[in-house]
Amino acid sequence: MSDTPQLLLAHHLKALKLPGFLREYDKLAQQCAAEGVDHPRYLLRLAELELIDRERRMVERRIKEARFPTVKSLDSFEFAAIPSLNKTLVLELPAANTSLAEKT
Repeated sequence: MSDTPQLLLAHHLKALKLPGFLREYDKLAQQCAAEGVDHPRYLLRLAELELIDRERRMVERRIKEARFPTVKSLDSFEFAAIPSLNKTLVLELPAANTSLAEKT
């Protein structure tokens, strides 16, 4: 009988399509209780985890729908194919972009 609230919560979270909440709520509740985090901050953390998960799945879904032959990164780029391309400069671009975003 004590499992009834958890079963109902799981059912409601599935119906609301909140898989991140369902997966993380219990573990995060225990962590927040141990840290003395209040309810609004617990819910904020839970919502943030859900948003991060949704954004990750959205990117994965869009890549899949685009039907790219393979996912590529700079790690697999053949710099030898374009000798005039400055490898060091290209590899520094993501870090430069991050530092520029932090300044704005």
